[in-house]
Amino acid sequence: MSAATLESAGIAGDPASAVHRLDARAKLLGLAGLAVIAATSPPAAWPLLACCAALLATVAAAARVPARVLWSRALVILPLVVLAAASLPFVRHGGAEHALGPLRVSDAGLTVFGAAVAKAAVGTLSAILLAATTSVPAALEALRRLRAPALLVAIAGVTWRYVFVLAGEVGRMRTALAARGHRPRHLLHGAATGRLATALFLRAHARGERVHVAMAARGWSGVPATPAGAALRRADLAFVAALAGVPLALRVLLELAA
Repeated sequence: MSAATLESAGIAGDPASAVHRLDARAKLLGLAGLAVIAATSPPAAWPLLACCAALLATVAAAARVPARVLWSRALVILPLVVLAAASLPFVRHGGAEHALGPLRVSDAGLTVFGAAVAKAAVGTLSAILLAATTSVPAALEALRRLRAPALLVAIAGVTWRYVFVLAGEVGRMRTALAARGHRPRHLLHGAATGRLATALFLRAHARGERVHVAMAARGWSGVPATPAGAALRRADLAFVAALAGVPLALRVLLELAA
């Protein structure tokens, strides 16, 4: 598979790396487990969050995923998290308070704000690394083998397959508008965009009906016929133990020490 094809599918780094070659189930369990452990940790568990960040950095280095890729993809989500959590230092009280112009912030609010941003960063980077090292079909197959609800997995698979079809349809419709001289310059010119969205919805619904009829005619039962997968290897189990086991053990130790 060419580099351009891999990049269009979201794969980054070295496809021949040890992380890319791991079983998708191991990457899903390890990275999801690390994200859940970090997200449910106490607000001031900085050693645990630092441990999670170090593990993610190790995975990124082993997979040779460039820092610019992580940064560019994280910018899609993290600014929204920071904006949503920006009010926490002002509404959460506890500890010493500091003047910030006409407003006052508390140490407890700053701690909660910092923890929220750190947890969001850990969760975001975990998802980015999973997407950068695992193809969507492999991730869906891993969910099936992990006994995820078959209907939800089927919906996710069909959505992934046809989102590119809809993107192509949008591109053709925009080209048709441009060929007819449509040059929106202000909000009063948004009527054409609304009509485009309506036409896209109707076309997507009609296409979905045709696809459903065609799949039903071919005996589609909702679960693809796939051969039984191989058992997890030692490298896969070691990955899960490192990504989920180490943070879990550290969290238990921190709670016992407290």
